Amino acid sequence: MLAWLKWSMPIPAVLSSLSIEVIVMANVTPLPTRQPAAIVHTDRAGFGELRAELHSRAADQDLISVWADLPFPERRFVLKSAGLTPEAPQQITKLAKPERAAVRAAIHRMSDYANGLKDQLRNRAHHPSCELASHARQAIAEGNTKAALHWLSLIEEGVA
Repeated sequence: MLAWLKWSMPIPAVLSSLSIEVIVMANVTPLPTRQPAAIVHTDRAGFGELRAELHSRAADQDLISVWADLPFPERRFVLKSAGLTPEAPQQITKLAKPERAAVRAAIHRMSDYANGLKDQLRNRAHHPSCELASHARQAIAEGNTKAALHWLSLIEEGVA
């Protein structure tokens, strides 16, 4: 709702017979102004660094650095695992966003597979039968063949 106000203003003596009427709109909305950008404080428990990392990931900066460190044959293998032709551009920045997402997924799959193999090898090195075998060796060293045969039979039966 607009309210109109009349305001008469006297003019100097020369023009005293004239008056000027000023019309003022009472309901005026101000023009939108820009809000100042929020200040990011450094004492926010590392959230600024996390935010920067997320922005760099969104821009595929982490993928670009991993790709730069990969030798050519491994790049071809990753491209093939991603379902792309190995003749695709060798610069990751020339790939479209869905293709880069496929490359990222292939790298994660290959990394998970490699970590699984490492875990299997680590567990295989510390198989429980190793301890039984060490007892059997110790019994042989002491000349106790009965004890050595006992430990070997446990290993053969698959007790451990």
